[in-house]
Amino acid sequence: MTAPVFAHSALVSERDDCRASGGRGTTRLPEALEAEIRQIYARSPLYEERFPLHAEPLHWACYREIPALSKEEIVTRGAPAFFQNYAEVERGLSESRYEYESTGGTTQRPMTVIMERGWWEAQTRRAYAASPILREFVGRPFRKCVLAPVGCSSNLCPYEDHPFPNRYVDGTVYLNLSSDPFSFPESEWDRIVLELQATKPEVLEGEPVYLSLLARAVARRGVSVPSVRVIILTYGKASRQHAARLAEAFPGARQVDLYGSTEAGYLFVGEAFCDNAQPVEANAFIELVPHDFAAGGADAHAGAQGGAANAGEVAEAVTANEGEAAGAVTTAAPASPESREFFEICVTTRGREAMPLLRYRTGDVVRRLPSGYRLLGRARDLYLRPDGEVVSVYEVDAALPPDFACWHYQLVQRNPARWDFYYVAEASYPAAKLEAALAKLLGGVRVNAFRRRTLAPTASGKFTLLKTVRA
Repeated sequence: MTAPVFAHSALVSERDDCRASGGRGTTRLPEALEAEIRQIYARSPLYEERFPLHAEPLHWACYREIPALSKEEIVTRGAPAFFQNYAEVERGLSESRYEYESTGGTTQRPMTVIMERGWWEAQTRRAYAASPILREFVGRPFRKCVLAPVGCSSNLCPYEDHPFPNRYVDGTVYLNLSSDPFSFPESEWDRIVLELQATKPEVLEGEPVYLSLLARAVARRGVSVPSVRVIILTYGKASRQHAARLAEAFPGARQVDLYGSTEAGYLFVGEAFCDNAQPVEANAFIELVPHDFAAGGADAHAGAQGGAANAGEVAEAVTANEGEAAGAVTTAAPASPESREFFEICVTTRGREAMPLLRYRTGDVVRRLPSGYRLLGRARDLYLRPDGEVVSVYEVDAALPPDFACWHYQLVQRNPARWDFYYVAEASYPAAKLEAALAKLLGGVRVNAFRRRTLAPTASGKFTLLKTVRA
């Protein structure tokens, strides 16, 4: 049986060896993946309860029968479901052997994530080591400033009303004391810019909207921070508009797209908008499940075939389309030539002791390109035009007029025939030009453009750039 598609090069290599032998190679899982699955079962009773695992060697058919894990299930079952004795976790928290964080994610309900102390820092170092740009910062002290949402409610983030020196932890300064940067008064931006200048960081990390508004604050004050060499875009989806504003405020700084989640850690890293993101192989095994846009995503297709346990069958359909196996995934809309290159991410964490994840569906989509991966964002925020073409933030950026500039925008579908485009900028841009460009991109539908002073985040605290009716 053909192996599912993985971003992990070692698994891809083994799968190709099997194909090279005419399909007569082993159908067993690679040793590293099977060992990780066994360890996850041993550490978390949740998985044995959901799907008992036999003691015989695992084959790909067995792997496909393991049900995928969703964010909604983690929220519903709760963190205690992952542990044999949650009282031990509570003791570990009091003794600082465990840490916790609460994140909203796509569920817009708090998800409590328990992690062994030091895991987050270790997986961050591995993510840096996987990046040619960030690798130089591994193993040496450097200064970093972080500007991101305050919603972790944990002992990991030294926020709250601590004075500046007390927010300088292990070379990192956490700049903001409250969420939603559009609500920051000018006095708050004064403080943030002053602390940024005082810290003289080599690395600036943050949510793209926050960083774009920081660029505005820096520009308005006429200051420069020449120490910044690298800007890490993370926590949310970035637009080229964000990137352009940051390049103006911090000239010469290279921009890195670092993708991950609180519960899974960092999974992909690459230079921003260069389509060269690579998996952080030391952090996770990343299965790539073909995204069926017409059926509402790979989850919907798997459900139609009998549940998440059959999600791997969708993965096998990719090889079928390549002439390597029988069968195919049918869609209700015309498929573009690149449609086989859109994948949802299914993660199995590596070496995780507390709350390890097995076949965890993040809800995000990547596109595989010759140079690497393009991170498209949430599956629910992608738009499938009637002609079968996919519209993501990348296509929106490309459609905007070349002389258009803003600090942030949001394209919202109101109904199948109408969209609204909101943007925050120093001056109004001719609405007719924006509306015509975006209407052409979206297939001739009606588009209304509005300049706004602020744009509110979603209920989870994150900002959405492209929002469809189904979202």
